[in-house]
Amino acid sequence: MTNSPARILVVDDEKLIRWSVGERLQRGGYEVLSAESGEEALEILGAQSPDLILLDVRLPGIDGLATLQRALALAPELAVLMMSAHSTVDIAVEAMKHGAIDFLVKPFPFQALDAAVERALVSARTRRQIQALTQERRGGGEALAALVGGSAAMEQVRAVVSRLSGSDSTTVLVEGESGAGKEVLARAVHFSSGRAERPFLQVNCAALPEHLLESELFGHERGSFTDAHAQKRGLFESAEGGTVMLDEIGDLHPGGQAKLLRLLENKTFRRVGGVTELRADVRVLAATNVNLEERVSEGRFRADLFFRLNVVRIVMPALREHPDDVPTLCAHFIARFNQEMKRQVKGVNANAMQLLQAYRWPGNVRELRNVIERAFILHAGAEELRPEHLPPELRGAASASAAARRPERHAAVPPDGLVLEDAERKLILEALDRASGNQSRAARLLGISRDTLRYRLKKHNMG
Repeated sequence: MTNSPARILVVDDEKLIRWSVGERLQRGGYEVLSAESGEEALEILGAQSPDLILLDVRLPGIDGLATLQRALALAPELAVLMMSAHSTVDIAVEAMKHGAIDFLVKPFPFQALDAAVERALVSARTRRQIQALTQERRGGGEALAALVGGSAAMEQVRAVVSRLSGSDSTTVLVEGESGAGKEVLARAVHFSSGRAERPFLQVNCAALPEHLLESELFGHERGSFTDAHAQKRGLFESAEGGTVMLDEIGDLHPGGQAKLLRLLENKTFRRVGGVTELRADVRVLAATNVNLEERVSEGRFRADLFFRLNVVRIVMPALREHPDDVPTLCAHFIARFNQEMKRQVKGVNANAMQLLQAYRWPGNVRELRNVIERAFILHAGAEELRPEHLPPELRGAASASAAARRPERHAAVPPDGLVLEDAERKLILEALDRASGNQSRAARLLGISRDTLRYRLKKHNMG
């Protein structure tokens, strides 16, 4: 992400419009350029590379629609927002057909301008990201740095992974909701370490019955159980020198927990039915979407194994906790499906992006990926993803969520105002009181992760 302000070119033959719109945009922190004709706008485009053009339909010389087409021929990923005092449906449709992102009817309130500019810039960033990712894939490069997103939450995750790159044996516990990207995180840990050239193998501890899971992990000797007709190497042998990811570790049965603890402590294990001690040089990454501390307190998970796994803990945030990353993730998936399905989808319509960012994403990043893939399959001719390409339940849920939040935001601020830090502190104290001091339950009451709660407790000197 860049810290430089977005550059916006305002094109209108009316000086007052150029001045008033430019002043508003400058107060919003944007860098503003201006032109009074299509010809002048194209010259500036070639020299200055704006991020967005606000373009009037009626101009002297070449008109706005012709300027739009020429501008996009020069810079295909440019965002163009059309303006007109003589709007008709036909003009708007024609402008959108030729690549305009949105259409404003003059005179428009500045609030409408602010919202349209913000949507257009988000759309432009997504288009540029898709183009860059597509070029990366065509050149055989990596698709981003595995962990996609520029939010503070994802930067924190990447920082921990980076620090782990110098340690090849540290056991890592990866926490997060289903679909949040725990496997992606585990792969990033493996492939940024000195074990990257060795195998990365994984198993879901909840997917196999007890005897099959032990065989999968540790292997078995011939005749050790029915159908064991030959000796089998388990994951810990097969991944020698590499990494084993144990997904849904909270569902590992007691016998498997004891054997795993022995392996972590002594680096040795036995195959099922075997008596020979075998050594294992593997790194263990354990992942869970349940609270292991609660399972320990309930007697369902060994405390000694939990402490042995919990050397380094990384929490993969739920997507609703970093909605600013939705556009970047959309660009990532669109670039992937463009390559896989031989398509040339340019991006996401601004209104569709609003819906995507407003949605709560109970299925997290996996659900977002599925929504994008579904749109690719069911709307094969579309050049961009629009609201009608999204599932009905997503459109309805996002609208209902936005409507439900509106009065709450209004009612939350008393007439005399408040100090935000004090309000946050009081909410945390109330949540902890309701949860009888249990931080995990308090975090769920507040709709945040346990690590986020701990960070806020530290910030307020409460922990």
